[in-house]
Parts: sequence; structure tokens; C-alpha cells
Amino acid sequence: MNKPKSFGRMAFLAAIQGVALFAAAVALCGCETESSRNRKRATPNPPPPVAINAAAPEAGSGWRSLFDGKTLAGWAVTDFAGHGDVKVGGGKILLETGAMTGIHWTNEAALLKINYEIALDAMRTEGNDFFCGLTFPVKEDPCSLIVGGWGGGVVGLSSLDGQDAANNETTRYMNFDNGRWYAIRVRVTETNISCWIDADKVVDADTRDRGIGIRPEVESSRPLGVATWSTGAALKNIRTRKL
Repeated sequence: MNKPKSFGRMAFLAAIQGVALFAAAVALCGCETESSRNRKRATPNPPPPVAINAAAPEAGSGWRSLFDGKTLAGWAVTDFAGHGDVKVGGGKILLETGAMTGIHWTNEAALLKINYEIALDAMRTEGNDFFCGLTFPVKEDPCSLIVGGWGGGVVGLSSLDGQDAANNETTRYMNFDNGRWYAIRVRVTETNISCWIDADKVVDADTRDRGIGIRPEVESSRPLGVATWSTGAALKNIRTRKL
């Protein structure tokens, strides 16, 4: 049976409307997709988290500088017989070669004497003996950390029970290169003296019931000072903190 022509026209119009609706839906989806993409592009990426180096010794640690990098403010040249010149330049203190050359802190009242740390960077510029004889207070009794003594390699405390750095349980032998900076740190507590050179713990001494003292040669370094023996040295970053 032949269908009426009017039915054919209605089917044709319905088909056209369907195609139009489908095209509009596709366009709408395309617009929403493109808009979503634009929003994503417009949203800034969150900044990466800031990395915090928990191992950094300066981070929030309360260090107080004892050297301004420009002058000897707070320090005096130690009057050792035959000492070399002492100069400040380039952010460091230069101890030139003499029989013994050094500096000492002049304000004893401002010093921490127990439960504290003291640190500095030291370099042997010439010679082959100790380039850092660091004398520091242990309550009212000074002690010295010798770095590179007795011909260039001895590390230890002078003195424990009258025995110097070459003759007590803290004696250690190390190699030191001229022209290289070494980070030196000393910790003093009620019962212990600990020392580090760079990341290496070189002294861990129980000081209970021990006689603590210094050699007569560095008596002028007390209560806090740095000395060298027949050797040139450079010092920087001298600082202290309370534990």
C-alpha cells in the first residue's frame, strides 16, 4: 500500500529536526569541553613544597657570631713571643707564621662556659703544625682542642689529667691539606667534651672526675682563643650557641 504524501513530508521534517538537535547537542558538548579545558589551563599549578635541610647546622639553631668578618672587634692579638702578624681581610682572620700566633676573646663575662657549642672554620695556609689550637672554657677550667699538631697530624684535647693531646685517650691522627677549609665544632656539657671536624666526630671524652687544663704555652689564650704553632692559618665563621 502506498503511504500518503503528507506522512512522507512529516517524516522528512522530523528527520531534519532530529539532525538539528543532534548537531546542537554535539556543539554544546564541544563548548563545555573547551570551556573545561580553558578553566584547567587558567588554574595555576600549586608551587612545589620548599625543601628544608634538617641537617643544616645553622637552621633555627641560635648561633651567635663572634666575628663580624671585617674587624677584630671583641678580639685581641695574643702577645705570644715571636708571634706573626694578624690581619683581617676577605671575611677571614689571617694568622701569619710566627713561633706562635693567635687571638683571644676579650669579654669573658659574655662567654658561655658550660652547656654550649663553639664552632669555626679553619685553614692551614702554610707550615706543617697545628693551625687551630682552640682554647675554650669548661666552667672555670680552660681546655684546648689541638688540630694538626706534633708535625701536622695529631688531633686531641690538651689536657686531661695533665696529659696533652698526643698522650691521652683523645689522641687521633689525621691528614690535613694546606689551603682547605675545615669545619671545627666543640660541645661542652656538664659531663662531656665532644668535638667534630667536618662531619667526623673526633673526640668524645667523659669529663667526670677528670683534671681539665691547658699547656703553659697557651695560657695567654684563656678563656677563649685560637693559636697556631710555626704555621700560617685563616679563620672564619666563629660562632657559639647555648645548648
